[in-house]
Amino acid sequence: MATVQNKKKPVAQSRPSGLLTWIAVGTVVTVLAAFVIIKVTTSTKPGSASAISTTMANQIGNVPLSAFDAVGITSPAVPVTPPTAAKKQPLLTALSSSGAKLPQIVYYGAEYCPYCAAERWATIVALSRFGKFTGLQTMASSPSDVAPNTPTFTFVKASYSSKYIVFTSVESADVNRNPLQTPTKLEQALLTKYDSAAFFPSLSGNNNLPIPFLDLGNQFLISGASYDPGILAGQTREQIAAGLKSATSPITQAILAAANYQTAAICLLTGGKPGNVCTSAGVKAAAKKLGI
Repeated sequence: MATVQNKKKPVAQSRPSGLLTWIAVGTVVTVLAAFVIIKVTTSTKPGSASAISTTMANQIGNVPLSAFDAVGITSPAVPVTPPTAAKKQPLLTALSSSGAKLPQIVYYGAEYCPYCAAERWATIVALSRFGKFTGLQTMASSPSDVAPNTPTFTFVKASYSSKYIVFTSVESADVNRNPLQTPTKLEQALLTKYDSAAFFPSLSGNNNLPIPFLDLGNQFLISGASYDPGILAGQTREQIAAGLKSATSPITQAILAAANYQTAAICLLTGGKPGNVCTSAGVKAAAKKLGI
């Protein structure tokens, strides 16, 4: 089985967090006015972490197939940016805990980052279709950044097992931007090569190397959030997780559309396994959009 490998050494520097190219504050304000009427507070204080409940683990780890298929890649309230194809790149692989050579997925982010907070929802939901997380903890993004206190999770103490892929994660800084984990030499090399203007032409200067960064086997890349974290404002983690079964929720649509894109990219890595996931309507719609 493949397992998340956590790093405990401090990282030398944090990276800027951000969206790819489509930040639309006006759209988010409109969405919030239309869909978030009652203001509530997140159930976890910024910077604090606790184990998620069995109920929440089931809600984020077992989203109904019908919800994935109903959403597909449609998110009318908040645009969702597809992963970027990394053409003619060697497949990224790693050895699983059982010694099997499997496609590797690398995540790099930070606990303070609101864009990472949003992307983790989609990544956890997508990866849960190929394996299982244990040790996920609750987290909220920085209260002093944009989209303050965005409810999310942290990978710091999490493990992931799968017979299809290896997943490694780095949370480079905590909610107060203190050093937390550092990438391996390989992970740093991937960041330097792929989280760059060579693959994302809009990146330059201070906007280079944004987070979150997700390398899907060197075949598809995500730099910055797939959707605006502002859509999660005013919601508790429990509300978001419980709502993942509702394909009519604008929050669910953003998360599941992003998750279907990631799933389609992972299915390319696994050779279409598992079949019930990779041949589902929502994933096929995402694969078509990605040119797979």
